[in-house]
Amino acid sequence: MLSTPTLLFDFDTNCELLRWAVVDDVVMGGRSYGHLDVTEEGHGVFYGDVSLDNNGGFSSVRYKMNPLELDGQKMVLVRLKGDGKRYQFRLKENRFDRHSYVYYFETTGDWQTIEIPFDAMYPSFRGQKLDMPNYSAEKMSEICFLIANYKKEEFRLVIDEIFLD
Repeated sequence: MLSTPTLLFDFDTNCELLRWAVVDDVVMGGRSYGHLDVTEEGHGVFYGDVSLDNNGGFSSVRYKMNPLELDGQKMVLVRLKGDGKRYQFRLKENRFDRHSYVYYFETTGDWQTIEIPFDAMYPSFRGQKLDMPNYSAEKMSEICFLIANYKKEEFRLVIDEIFLD
């Protein structure tokens, strides 16, 4: 029997962005900046500029949710339209963990559905892979989209829906 994906977040014209927060390298002295808005069509758009000034180099947008117990789901599905750049999808099992679990994906410039298998998500802290097991897929409390390609660049990632499957 096929399972029906569970909607985690749907960007639409009525959605609230209160639990979403942009976190840029300015927290460490960098000069990058990102923004999150909702378009007239009802899509989230994460956009901005990554700067390498002052040892910068990243921009992210994070969604903090009430801790969610997973029940056999194997992946996250994200319907999005990128700009041809590489991004990271990150999640935290517990809100106060310092590390995140990371998965890289490439965008094509067209609408696509990205499949992010939980068993491929590895632990990382400040860009360094940690000597810990991969994501257990038991619970989550935060998801994040991050761009950090070690170069100065503008970016634009349009996000429609995020599902658990």
